[in-house]
Amino acid sequence: MTSPGSHWWPAYIGIGSNLDSPAQHVERAFKSLSAVEGCYLAARSDLYRSAPLGPADQPDFINAVAAILTTLDSYSLLEKLQEIEDADGRIRRAERWGPRTLDLDLLMYGELIMDESRLTLPHPGITARNFVLLPFAEIAPDVVIPGLESVAVLASRVDPSQPMIEKLVSQQLPCQ
Repeated sequence: MTSPGSHWWPAYIGIGSNLDSPAQHVERAFKSLSAVEGCYLAARSDLYRSAPLGPADQPDFINAVAAILTTLDSYSLLEKLQEIEDADGRIRRAERWGPRTLDLDLLMYGELIMDESRLTLPHPGITARNFVLLPFAEIAPDVVIPGLESVAVLASRVDPSQPMIEKLVSQQLPCQ
């Protein structure tokens, strides 16, 4: 863990939503991230529509990745991400990979590698998820994920069709 305020750390956040106008939830998440004290939104990917990873009887997800610089330590950042989810109406259910208004995953925090009950970094599912790696590669292809390889190399290895995914342009944004 780092000392808050002592250094600006790069962090990457996966953003997803599949309920109640998901594109709007993702856009609000970008704004909320930029409003967190001690955080600077450095880059954001385009939006991607993807089929759900979990139960198939739920709407498609809208996904994106944000790059931030932060003076918060990793646990404080995680708490802020959960506060943003809660403020956006996130209801935490026991069902894994179920529908949600907003999901913010801390994908990477500097070069930190950790595996603790509250937080695992880098995010354990990062290497197999096209809906994370494709938007991540759009904004930070040369970033090396600690203990792994560059985002571009990892993105080149995922099946871009599993789950189904498509990059959205502004006129394609769903109005659900």
